[in-house]
Amino acid sequence: MPSRFAGFVFALLICCCMCQLAGCGRERVFQREGYVFGTRVDVAVYTGNPEVADAAMAAVLREFDRLHNTYHAWNPSELTALNEALAHGQSREVSPELAAMLRDVQRLSAIGDGLFDPAIGALVELWGFHTDAFEPALPDPAALAALKAVRPSMGDLVIEGLRVSSRNPAVRIDFGGYAKGYALDRAAAILLERGIRNALINVGGNIMALGSKGRQPWRVGIQHPRQSGVMATMPLYDGEAIGTSGDYQRYFELDGVRYAHILDPHTFEPAHGTQALTVLVTPRPHVGVLSDVASKPAYLAGDGWREQARRFGIEHALRVAADGQVEVTRALRARLEFPEPVKARVVD
Repeated sequence: MPSRFAGFVFALLICCCMCQLAGCGRERVFQREGYVFGTRVDVAVYTGNPEVADAAMAAVLREFDRLHNTYHAWNPSELTALNEALAHGQSREVSPELAAMLRDVQRLSAIGDGLFDPAIGALVELWGFHTDAFEPALPDPAALAALKAVRPSMGDLVIEGLRVSSRNPAVRIDFGGYAKGYALDRAAAILLERGIRNALINVGGNIMALGSKGRQPWRVGIQHPRQSGVMATMPLYDGEAIGTSGDYQRYFELDGVRYAHILDPHTFEPAHGTQALTVLVTPRPHVGVLSDVASKPAYLAGDGWREQARRFGIEHALRVAADGQVEVTRALRARLEFPEPVKARVVD
């Protein structure tokens, strides 16, 4: 999966904590890094057993590799085999895991009024964001018009047990906006199965916390979309996850206009009303998936971001509008610490 899955929130001070805690008793932070889904991933575990930590983190990284290879939208995988069948008007039997993922994606797409819709892989390809080496060029107008005319969506999929078909051959599934969150949930399950209760998992900026770092909560930062460094920091507590959608990592500029990789399934174009949208998801089932998915409709909704966040049951959210205005929900504002004064408009 190419690097458009890269997120925009990142863990802070892990290396510093490793140095500080190493000499402060038996428990300390152990960390492993990797590169999958086209982005950097890392797992930090707080424990006194280095062997258990190393084995658990290695298992997580193996699972990330499995997910990357199995559900890649552009390299040969189970997902590309399904897409090939759908393009030819054929049905295909898929694995139980993929069938469950597709059902979940359909459900989440409906909640967000179709603003989150992984069926638009063909649109991603037209805009060139399916590879890391995308070019500053607009899609071919005729090809874009043809795709608009048939409007593929997750609603076109028919899932009967493990058999998947589509009423629309233009459907091409791309799990961008879902894969990182799914990986977070899988990582948390693996760590807990192996007895790890305190960890911080970072998949390209989508982050989940388990437990704490000793007597302190894990702490993360929200990246500034137009400046280097963090805009704000905050504690992340047991079972919480955070994710951001933004226009500042995968984008190109043409004739003074910025075109980012997050495409609106309604307009078939990148949105221009928001620089970044962050959601914090409090503990609940599939918290990782929700941290990845819920930021997309809110980002694309522009001034309607708060209503989209509510649809997913999210009370902690922050938006940086196109003009740089910071808007933050009251619940999240109570958590944030800004290193520099920021004029933030608080909303309910």
